[in-house]
Amino acid sequence: MRPDAAPRGGRALRPVLLLATAGGLGYAPLAPGTVGSLPGVAAAWALGEAASGWALAAALALVAAAGTWAAGVAARHAGESDPGLVVVDEVAGQMMTLLFLPPTPMVLTCGFLLFRVFDILKPFPARALERLPGGPGIMADDLMAGIYGNLVLQAAVRLLPGAMGLA
Repeated sequence: MRPDAAPRGGRALRPVLLLATAGGLGYAPLAPGTVGSLPGVAAAWALGEAASGWALAAALALVAAAGTWAAGVAARHAGESDPGLVVVDEVAGQMMTLLFLPPTPMVLTCGFLLFRVFDILKPFPARALERLPGGPGIMADDLMAGIYGNLVLQAAVRLLPGAMGLA
């Protein structure tokens, strides 16, 4: 669906699509998933230090829950199982990648890249999770990619603190 097209569901559908497309980023003409990951990095940067990461955890829970619902509605509206314009799952996956990590420039950059790699490769069980129906299938594989990215970053922060901008 074009960003300038009026949704068939009328005005009530507009806020849902706004959430599902991460404020319209899902309509990016090139690499909407990559563009859609950027708000997750921004959230990690802004909330990462607050309350030892618990603020980001709370935001992630909210984005994942509301995003799962919005992604399912948007998918039904688009008539596709996982439409490319839905990128709220990338926001949540990116937040998962950076959860409970210090928001240094190197950590944020590595987290962004790791999430994109794991999201594209979809290692087990991410590909199987993607086959879940509706919103849960759209969201779950990205959260799994985020878990993989987080595990790699947690190891890097502990094993290479200087390289991660922590020394």
